[in-house]
Amino acid sequence: MKTHHPTLTQRIVLLLLAATLLATVGVGCNTAKGFGKDMEKAGEKIQDGAD
Repeated sequence: MKTHHPTLTQRIVLLLLAATLLATVGVGCNTAKGFGKDMEKAGEKIQDGAD
């Protein structure tokens, strides 16, 4: 029974894919946080205008 060992090129490609995925997830989280803060500020301005 032979086991498959990934070549150096395959390892590099997998590493790059994993890094890209992690970077994308990190940016998405920061974007969602920023959107939430923007919405919070907008809500505060609406409340200030209603007073």
